[in-house]
Amino acid sequence: MHGAAVSLHQTNESSPPNGDLALRLRIDALYAEYAQVIDDDRLEEWPALFAENGKYRVTTRENHGKGLALAIMYCDGRGMMSDRISALRLANIYEPHVYCHLTSCVRVVESTAEEINAQANFAVIRTMQEGEQTIFASGRTFDRIVEAGGRLLFKDRLVVLDSRQVDTLLVIPL
Repeated sequence: MHGAAVSLHQTNESSPPNGDLALRLRIDALYAEYAQVIDDDRLEEWPALFAENGKYRVTTRENHGKGLALAIMYCDGRGMMSDRISALRLANIYEPHVYCHLTSCVRVVESTAEEINAQANFAVIRTMQEGEQTIFASGRTFDRIVEAGGRLLFKDRLVVLDSRQVDTLLVIPL
């Protein structure tokens, strides 16, 4: 991390260079809460993990590498995220399944007083109602994180899938 940001983390002379353990633990907690909210099917809580005007996008590695803005899933603001969850609950028809998120290699790329840029690897294991398990998705997240009301929130979450295709409808956020 670079510099000392008063609102996001405190400086501590005993902290290792380029790192603030307290901030790192808060970031890890945000990633864990994000995964648990989805994996526990508490999807109505998902938008609250984002800033009011936060963005959520899912794209492929191919599109991301070419700088193409095309997203498989796109939500601009908590309202759009809440609408997506309402549609999922009321209108979408899909085979019941659950996710298990595995997040690793969380890395803080840059930290300023205003925001944190972080990245992580992920894999999502999908378990169908009959018990069949598959790796549904894997890739990386590119996150801009801010503090609001004393907690860290995603300002922008870009999910970049390793594969260019999803084998079934992408209904639940990754």
